Amino acid sequence: MKKSILMIVLLSLLSLLPASAGITDFKTIEAAKQAYEGKEYGKSAALLNSLDKALPQKEYDIGNAYYKNKKYDEAIKMYEKAKGVDDAMRYHNIGNSYFQEKKWDKAIESYEKALKIKEDKDTRYNLELAKKQKKKQEEKKKKQQKKDQQKKKDQKKDQNKKNKDNKKNQDQKNKDQKKKNDQQKKKDQNKKNKDQNKKNQNKKSQQNKDQKKNGQKKEQKEKGQKKKKDQNGQKKKSDQKEQGKEKNKKPKKEKGDQASGQPKKQKMSKEEKLKAQELKRLLKKMGQKKTPTMIYQMGNPPKGKRSEDVNPW
Repeated sequence: MKKSILMIVLLSLLSLLPASAGITDFKTIEAAKQAYEGKEYGKSAALLNSLDKALPQKEYDIGNAYYKNKKYDEAIKMYEKAKGVDDAMRYHNIGNSYFQEKKWDKAIESYEKALKIKEDKDTRYNLELAKKQKKKQEEKKKKQQKKDQQKKKDQKKDQNKKNKDNKKNQDQKNKDQKKKNDQQKKKDQNKKNKDQNKKNQNKKSQQNKDQKKNGQKKEQKEKGQKKKKDQNGQKKKSDQKEQGKEKNKKPKKEKGDQASGQPKKQKMSKEEKLKAQELKRLLKKMGQKKTPTMIYQMGNPPKGKRSEDVNPW
């Protein structure tokens, strides 16, 4: 910043104060001067702002106080209001404020305005320095842009590679999952087929058992029916045979027992049984062991009728 002309400004302020100005204004200006020299720039600016008189010199010194207090925006505003003070110095200090904010274009513009008014080596030096800083900033910006572009390109490349790897991993994962699903599906199908075959075998086995059981029942039934039929047939045949025997039966003499000399036994009627029992009783009573060769009929049968069941000897 161009060397402050605070003392000159303060003297100018004192000379510009009206005769009616009180001792307070002079004390305020003196306090502002002491605060500035003591590097209490905020206090100095506040004291100068408290003066009612609006003077370019006051605005300029307030700008200097803001600049020293690193409040560059406030300093620029006060320098721009301080019209009437040396414009070369005013633009020089505006350029310095923009320089501190790294606003190179505005700083260069302010320095050039100052040099148009008056050539100054400090202003020229600051102008060249601002141009160098601007160029350096632009190169740095370009370098950063290039770096950012390369970084973005690398990030895109990495992202593409990552996406490709992810896709590959996902495809492999899907393939493995599909294989696993197919194996599980095949396993389930085999189990289902096995269960179905077992069920069919059990069903078939049960059917065979039922068929065998039904066959046995049918066979038993048929045997029973056949047996019953055979029994009925045999009975019928026996009955027919008996009937035939009865029909073809003729009375004949029976030969006696050669060993005992007794006649062959034959079926006796009730009447014959009674006669035999009577005969046995008589023989027992008489003590005889052998039957007579000839016996006569006992009792008095009806005349002219002979029993068909008795054959005479």
